[in-house]
Amino acid sequence: MEFLNQTGSRQQLKIRMRGPSGDPSDPSPLFDDTSSAVNKHGHGDVGKGPDAYPGQAFLSDPMSNLAMAYGSSLASHGKEMMDKNLDRFIPISKLKYYFAVDTVYVGKKLGLLVFPYMHENWEVSYQQDTPVAPRFDINAPDLYIPVMGFITYVLVAGLALGTQNRFSPEILGIQASSALVWLIIEVLAVLLSLYLVTVNTDLTTIDLVAFSGYKYVGMIVGVVAGLLFGRTGYYLTLLWCCVSIFVFTIRTLRLKILSEAAAEGRLVRGAKNQLRMYLTMAIAAAQPVFMYWLTFHLVR
Repeated sequence: MEFLNQTGSRQQLKIRMRGPSGDPSDPSPLFDDTSSAVNKHGHGDVGKGPDAYPGQAFLSDPMSNLAMAYGSSLASHGKEMMDKNLDRFIPISKLKYYFAVDTVYVGKKLGLLVFPYMHENWEVSYQQDTPVAPRFDINAPDLYIPVMGFITYVLVAGLALGTQNRFSPEILGIQASSALVWLIIEVLAVLLSLYLVTVNTDLTTIDLVAFSGYKYVGMIVGVVAGLLFGRTGYYLTLLWCCVSIFVFTIRTLRLKILSEAAAEGRLVRGAKNQLRMYLTMAIAAAQPVFMYWLTFHLVR
């Protein structure tokens, strides 16, 4: 009996709990009907209210449009000023000229750097007062060979250190950074010397970087010869490359630094021309010094 009573009480409890939702005639809804509020506005007013989307009021404001236009103008003006000031020190727009090379030019230029003794015409060709691209003139300076020479020099230095069980990333990083620092010091010293001697020349900073970077070709040849034939092969090959880069630098820079009379082969006269000749010889003599300083410790 108690079981029946408990069952009946449970059924009554379930009926009471389901009563409000099970009766369809119950007038009290579970949720409020909001369709009437929407219908009051009508379908034609959709999107016309002030809250149609958040940025509508901002974009429709004339002052905001003026501020956006002023900000865009200010940004473009700042970009132009930055490009103009940057171009004063590093003419980025001219870098494309120094990489306009091809395979034929690279092969001939490498041969000229190693054996410059038979070359006669060292003048750079011009077309409408502008020098022609390096791929059309072997005498034109380029940056492709110096950049690739620097990278190859670092790789060959790592190979040489590895054959001697002295390789480590730290030592290779020091080797690369020291070579780059010495190159920067050399270019800055030449620029200062040209300023002190008051030389009016068309040499740019990039030209000096190119001429200073050609010595990496001889350095690579010397280190490779040292790896193959020992220190004797290194010294003989490096000596040849040092003499070659000295002759190459003298014959190239004399047309840029010396006066027109000296460039034509006449005697150099005057104190200024003497200083320019000494400066040209000093720049050329510095190349073998750097070549030996950056490679002698790589061959044992």
